[in-house]
Amino acid sequence: MLGPAVTTRSNQLVPLDSNFASGGSLRQLFGLDNAALAACMLAAGEPAWRGCQMAEAMYRQRLTSLDEITTLPKALRQRLGAEGWQVGRPRILQVFKSTDGTERYLVQGQPMDPQTVETVWMPEGDGGEAGDSGDADAAEEGKSRTRATICVSSQVGCAVNCQFCLTAKLGLQRNLGAGEIAGQVVAVLDRHGVEVGRERVNLVFMGMGEPFLNYESFMAAVRLLVEEVGLSPQRMTVSTSGIVPGIERFAQEPPEVRPKLAISLNAPNNAIRSEVMPVNRKWPIEAVVDAVRQVRLRSRERITFEYVLLGGVTDRLEHAAEVARLVRRSGLPAKVNLIAWNPGPGIEYTMPSAGAVEAFRVALAAEGVPVYLRKPRGRDIFAACGQLKRTVEG
Repeated sequence: MLGPAVTTRSNQLVPLDSNFASGGSLRQLFGLDNAALAACMLAAGEPAWRGCQMAEAMYRQRLTSLDEITTLPKALRQRLGAEGWQVGRPRILQVFKSTDGTERYLVQGQPMDPQTVETVWMPEGDGGEAGDSGDADAAEEGKSRTRATICVSSQVGCAVNCQFCLTAKLGLQRNLGAGEIAGQVVAVLDRHGVEVGRERVNLVFMGMGEPFLNYESFMAAVRLLVEEVGLSPQRMTVSTSGIVPGIERFAQEPPEVRPKLAISLNAPNNAIRSEVMPVNRKWPIEAVVDAVRQVRLRSRERITFEYVLLGGVTDRLEHAAEVARLVRRSGLPAKVNLIAWNPGPGIEYTMPSAGAVEAFRVALAAEGVPVYLRKPRGRDIFAACGQLKRTVEG
C-alpha cells in the first residue's frame, strides 16, 4: 500500500491517506505537488522521479486517468488502480453559454459529490485587469494576444454574507481543497486547449467563497498552478472582502508565488459598508487598509479596490469624492475597478443607471484616481460578478 506523504516545502497538503473522495473508496492524486508525489512513489518502493512523471502528466499534459499516463509502467498503473487511486481531477458537469461568449460551469470537485461549484470563462476578460502591472507586455514577441479570464471559486457558498451577492444566499457549505481549486483552472484550460506559456490567461479568485477564509487550500492551489501548471502569479488576482488576518498572512508570501491583491471595498465609508457588507463591523476600512500596507508590492504593481455600484446606495457623486479621498489617504499605489451591480433573484438592490456609472467614473478620474469599468459578462446565464449560486438555468 502507498503510505502517507508530506512535502518538505509546505504543510499545506494533507497526507495522501486522507485524500479520499466523498464515497471513501477512491483516493485522488490531483492536488498533490511534485514533492508529495515523489514521496508517495518512494513509499511504494518506486524511484522518486516517478512522481515527476505523474505531475507532468496531470498538470502539464492534463491527463485525467491513470491508464493515459503511459510514462508509468503498466504494472504500476494497475497497482495504483487496484489500491483505489485515481487522478481525480475536478469535472465540468454542466456548461452554460452566454450570448457574449462567456461560459459558466458547474464543476464537481470530487467523484460522486452532489455539491458543485461554479467557474467562469470569459474569452475576452471583463476589463478588470486593465491598468495592472505587466498589462503592457501582452503582445510580447512570440506570444498571442489572448486575454481570457477564468474566475475561480474557493468555497462552496460563502459565509461573508454581502447583501448584494447571490452567493451569500447559499451560506457556507464547505471549503474546497487545493486540488478542487486548482482543478477548476486545469479543467477549463483543457476544455479550451490553452497553451500555457504562449496564450495569455488571467485568473481571478473572485468566484464563490472568500479565499482568505480558506487560506491554506487557496495558497496551496496557487502554488500548484504556479509550480506545476506553469502559470504566472502576476496573471492572478485574489479578491478579499477584507479579512484582516488573511491579508496580514498574505503579505508574508514570497513574490514568486503571490497573486495580486484586490479589496472588495464596495462602499465609500464605514456606515454604508457595514450595511452592505457585515464583515466591515469586525474589520472596518481603516483596519483593512492598514493590513494592505504590509504587502510588499512588486515593481509597478497596484492594489485594486473593487467597487460595486448599487443604485441610489453607493453610486452618488458625493460617494465618488469619498472614495477618492480614501484612495489618496491610503498612500497605496492603487486603482479602482467599478462594477455596475448585477441583479439576482431575491436581492432588493437596483442597478445604477448608465449615466450614474459614467458620472462616478468621470468624478474619480477628475480626482486623479486610476479608474476602470469592469464589463458585465454572462448576465444572461447568471455568470456575472455576484451572481454565482449553482444556478441550473442559463
